[in-house]
Amino acid sequence: MDQLAQVIHEIARHQRFLVTSHARPDGDAIGSTLALALILRKMGKSAEVVLGDSVPVIYQPLPHAETIVHSNQVNGDYDAAIILECDSIHRTRLQGLEHLFLINIDHHASSRPFANVNWIDSTAVATAELIFRLAQAAQVKLTPEIATCLYTAVLTDTGSFCFAPTNACTFELAKYLVEHGADPGRIAQSVYFSSPTSKMHLLGAALSRLERQGAVTWMSVTRQDMERFGALDEDCEGLVNYALGISGVEVALFFREVAKERIRVSIRSKGAVNVAELAEKFGGGGHERAGGFSTEGPVQKAAELVLSELRRRFPNLD
Repeated sequence: MDQLAQVIHEIARHQRFLVTSHARPDGDAIGSTLALALILRKMGKSAEVVLGDSVPVIYQPLPHAETIVHSNQVNGDYDAAIILECDSIHRTRLQGLEHLFLINIDHHASSRPFANVNWIDSTAVATAELIFRLAQAAQVKLTPEIATCLYTAVLTDTGSFCFAPTNACTFELAKYLVEHGADPGRIAQSVYFSSPTSKMHLLGAALSRLERQGAVTWMSVTRQDMERFGALDEDCEGLVNYALGISGVEVALFFREVAKERIRVSIRSKGAVNVAELAEKFGGGGHERAGGFSTEGPVQKAAELVLSELRRRFPNLD
């Protein structure tokens, strides 16, 4: 029995599902969990999405986003949990998952088989692609709501179809989702043209600290910046891409103070560097061209540590 068949077999065996994903949820996490919950309900199951962190503003227009439960504790009569985009239950920041039957679905190269059933496919461009395949295999007809959630997930996790392994099949999937009710213009408006003013101020602060050496560039924001502009953690999403957009740059890093002496690092690559491998070195993970992890601060110390390791692995970047 292949991995997808195992997942469908276990869905058939269980009735009450908790669906969750990683802390600081992105578009793939939000879109895929919502779509999966809708698919499970069409299969006659009970399903509730529970996340350790709240839904970012740009994803709140998604169908049924208002039903997502924000909690750090499993509180409900569930007999199974489906965990998306995580390499362990700890990434969810949900307490109590270990008592449930666990199904792990992920597309990250850094994923690990930690659950009772694991479906990991790093050839997929997004976890949403796997959820689409699940719906097809289970013969669940896509509604406009499901298509909207999946399209949003694919759009954001491929960096607007810029990241590997985006290919002809990715566009076929996008075409299929649009044909089944996803509105690409409206979704793009919500995701890319709905940023709060606080995010723009934060971007300005980050760009004012932009540094570059050879094909590597980096920038940072402090807790003081966040407080000064009234910014939320979600306002930091995507800022690293502005540094990556510089001509001649192959790798961009974004350092964010998340607590005293703790730094969150986001890394992006144009393809010359597999940043997932670098992120794994520091206890994180991600895609070949997009990764992240946390390390000790302050920012200057974190930058020196990460840049040193980056140059050791890829000396041609200087």
